Amino acid sequence: MEIDHPEVVAEVLAAFRAYEDALVRDDRAGILRWFWDAEETVRFGVADRQNGVDELRAWRAEQPPVPPGRTLAETRVTTFGTDYAVVTTLFTYPDGDALGRQSQTWVRFDAGWRIVSAHVSQLGSPVWLS
Repeated sequence: MEIDHPEVVAEVLAAFRAYEDALVRDDRAGILRWFWDAEETVRFGVADRQNGVDELRAWRAEQPPVPPGRTLAETRVTTFGTDYAVVTTLFTYPDGDALGRQSQTWVRFDAGWRIVSAHVSQLGSPVWLS
């Protein structure tokens, strides 16, 4: 199995960036388009959990947009073969004092790359990112 084939990394990074763009624009349909449309999809948030895409759709419909000025750091894409990848990143907001952590498991389906599992958490002050 080839790890981090450059073309596959580029594909996943493009998908991740499109997901992130939808997130910061509060394009809810665009966000959900990147998740696997299945009951097996799981998302763990800072203070929430969704099991299955139906729960994810309902939760997303009720959420406010992410705060403006979201900044990513240390985004890393690791691919395994041509159809499986993990993306990790850190995020901060200008008026926040918490460091966010995000990980996503991506799988290539016939419809393209989709998130099958996601985890978001926060830590205290991100002073080391300054």
